[in-house]
Amino acid sequence: MVVVDQLWQKHQPLLQQACAALQARGHWTPYPEIPSGKLYGASAREEGEAAYQALPGSHFSLLGPAPQGVDGVEVSPYTGSLGISYDLYAAEDLVDVAKQGMPAWRDAGPQQRAAVCLEILERLNKRSFEIGHATMHTTGQGFAMAFQAGGPHAQDRGLEAVAAAWQAMSVVPATSHWHKPQGKHDPLVMDKRYHIVPRGVALVVACSTFPTWNTYPGVFASLVTGNPVIIKPHAQAVLPVAITVQVCQQVLAEAGFDPRLVTMAAEGAEVGIAQTLATHPDVKLIDYTGGNAFGDWLSEHATQARLYKEQAGVNTVLIDSVASMKRTAQNLAFSVSLYSGQMCTTPQAILIPRSGVSTDEGTLSYEQVCEYLCNTVRKFLSDPERAAGVLGAIPNPATIQRLQQASALGKVLLASEAHGIPGYEGALYRTPLILSVEGHDPVWQQEQFGPVSFLVAVEDSQEGLALIAETVASKGAITLGVYSTDEALLDQAEAVAVEQGVALSCNLDGAVFVNQAAAFSDFHATGNNPAANASLTDPAFVAGRFAVVQSRRHVAAREE
Repeated sequence: MVVVDQLWQKHQPLLQQACAALQARGHWTPYPEIPSGKLYGASAREEGEAAYQALPGSHFSLLGPAPQGVDGVEVSPYTGSLGISYDLYAAEDLVDVAKQGMPAWRDAGPQQRAAVCLEILERLNKRSFEIGHATMHTTGQGFAMAFQAGGPHAQDRGLEAVAAAWQAMSVVPATSHWHKPQGKHDPLVMDKRYHIVPRGVALVVACSTFPTWNTYPGVFASLVTGNPVIIKPHAQAVLPVAITVQVCQQVLAEAGFDPRLVTMAAEGAEVGIAQTLATHPDVKLIDYTGGNAFGDWLSEHATQARLYKEQAGVNTVLIDSVASMKRTAQNLAFSVSLYSGQMCTTPQAILIPRSGVSTDEGTLSYEQVCEYLCNTVRKFLSDPERAAGVLGAIPNPATIQRLQQASALGKVLLASEAHGIPGYEGALYRTPLILSVEGHDPVWQQEQFGPVSFLVAVEDSQEGLALIAETVASKGAITLGVYSTDEALLDQAEAVAVEQGVALSCNLDGAVFVNQAAAFSDFHATGNNPAANASLTDPAFVAGRFAVVQSRRHVAAREE
């Protein structure tokens, strides 16, 4: 098809760069993370905001089967109800329309599918400001974070998945000529063909906190390997997903494919479509990010599908000794504050030896380190505009209720406070609650989703490492941070990280934070502890989404 061939010529250099970046594991991105007019166009910011502002109070229409109704329950924690409605579909109908376009998409082959996916990502990038506002008003993130995480950083992860899948498919040849000598007899000669075949319909269950960042890897890994995709957004964060599906459908249609290869399974006040889709016999792939209850349910009931899931864990930090107490405290203050602790990489528990911490300011006791950290958090969030941008607004009332009840879980060192957000009447941000607990207290080993942090008193760093290993093994974790000027202890920490399957960050005291994971360089999760059974993006994340089906035929000796 001429259009797709043109897309391939356009995007092939980018794909080659992405594949090279996967091997080099250095810093690389084609999608600028700074919301600047110099990078996105002088009018991009205004046009993106205007595009978003036109959506509240409207019906957002996408292609799909016959609608069964409309609904929408999104509420911006900044401005109130969005009033956007979406078409609702029957699960069976969504699967049926997904399957209709699958043969042509499968037969197009990896090159054409990759070209289409890369064009989708380019179009999404051009709508990053609109997606940023949509992400801000559905997740509660500050705009700068919403732009980055909802736009270019999510697009990075989508491109990473396309590149990883392309590499996995590229090692399979289209044909081979098989020639086996038989001594005095004629050789055995066969021509063989190898077909990349998709598994089936893919379901991506999006979360409410990062509806694109956590979603794009599964979407693009499945789509580029030939599988139609149904995205089931969280009812609170539909709009960023709807914009994504709209772009996918537009590009697919322009390229001559069924636009309903990507559809959206919205739900409003009535819930349950995720369970129905997840157990449909034709749904063969499921990507899930969210709480343990539904993650465990999927593992038990969606046995016909390959499940890639990320769920709750307990991320920890150990402070053994530091080169700069000030820089360490500043780094941790940002880490525990960012997006009100609602990131899957946020450190929840900071373990500190009672015997004291060696610092550039002398040996500080457990109590002194706690006071230092709390004062740093308080100072960091003292500017309302900066605090609002970093913390954002919490959209889920359950998270707010959990925060309000958490004071009973330990000794309060820093109480959470609610303050108005400049420019948004009635909107609030909430500062972190910091509690002191003993190492033997199991309360800190349970996920407390939201701005709740524990400073945990341990006898020494060895006990701290042992408790961390125990926690990761039983509860799971995405990140582990360790501060130490002792190389031997850092080696011990790395051994714990390897054994328990958790990413380790050492002595972060600058502009890199334990919360962050960089596409093309950092693997997000390992798949080796209870917090996740998959990694973004390793070969296992993409290779299981397709099969290789071969055919072989004898070649007559006279044709040789």
